[in-house]
Amino acid sequence: MTEPLVISVDAMGGDHGPAVVAAGVARAAGELGEGVRFLLHGDEAALNQAVAACPGLKGRAEVRPATGVIAMDEKPAQALRRGKGSSMWNAVEAIRAGEAGAAVSAGNTGALMAVSKLILRMGAGLDRPALVASWPGARGVTSVLDVGANVDCDAERLVEFAILGEAFHRAAHGVARPTVGLLNVGSEEMKGHEEVRQANRILREGVFDLDYRGFVEGDDLTKGAVDVVVTDGFTGNVALKTAEGVFRFMTSELRGALTSTAMAKAGALLARPALKAFRDRLTPRVAAPLLGLNGVVVKTHGGASEQEIADAVHMAADLARSDFAAQIERNMSRLSDAVQAPPPPAADGAA
Repeated sequence: MTEPLVISVDAMGGDHGPAVVAAGVARAAGELGEGVRFLLHGDEAALNQAVAACPGLKGRAEVRPATGVIAMDEKPAQALRRGKGSSMWNAVEAIRAGEAGAAVSAGNTGALMAVSKLILRMGAGLDRPALVASWPGARGVTSVLDVGANVDCDAERLVEFAILGEAFHRAAHGVARPTVGLLNVGSEEMKGHEEVRQANRILREGVFDLDYRGFVEGDDLTKGAVDVVVTDGFTGNVALKTAEGVFRFMTSELRGALTSTAMAKAGALLARPALKAFRDRLTPRVAAPLLGLNGVVVKTHGGASEQEIADAVHMAADLARSDFAAQIERNMSRLSDAVQAPPPPAADGAA
């Protein structure tokens, strides 16, 4: 009989408190089936009350008391100094202790990255975690990374992101051989800064088990030109926040147009199922794993709803059950060989 998968949850992270987190976990529990159990870390009294209000968690969730909460505006260095025993710290610590296969938090992003890196360490020769976003597009979902964890990136870091993103997309979205592209200001080989061009050269050499398609541009994110788009954290975060802002603007304008007259309201009522499907299709998926750690940690945003908490739990379960860490390790060994390899000998007669 196989052991149940255990998901560890920072139940105090986020803006809406443990009641919404518990409700989201309960929704995921019903969808994932009996083979998944949960550890909920936080204020014991508040969590016991929240769990009691969710019949779906009966017998499947254990409340673990925590001594504090890492604030959303707390600096990562502060979180490391005073965060031990907090709900976030304990949620991640459960992975290292072998009690859980993955952790989920809606808390402070910088603190979660620092705490996770300290407790779990980086895997396969990696230096820092990368945040990946699942971007809605014409062909389904595009995985974009990094979207904020690493502002400055050299060529080797961009190649690492390609390896991480490809393994993630395979595990989370079920694509057998994801295609990979490098975000640039044009598709021509001479375009972009040196780090991007150098990363392109390394990926073009074909020593990795990746289906690399070269440079892609900003409009390719929604076209679905490739499954995985690689960029630095500065560009990725600006692109993500811009896309979220455009989506909010479009939905606000559409809502205004559909409520402007009695006839428009009647039309909106008739079109309600289609409009709901439209909204759901274009709503960005906010579950963003921290890739590269010796363990699965999934971040969702501070304002996460019950459904978004459930989505993050689903993603944590999918990654914990996959072999994506082994895939990353295989390609990271190839990257190390490629970087350390001596340059080819000069041709006869060369200076």
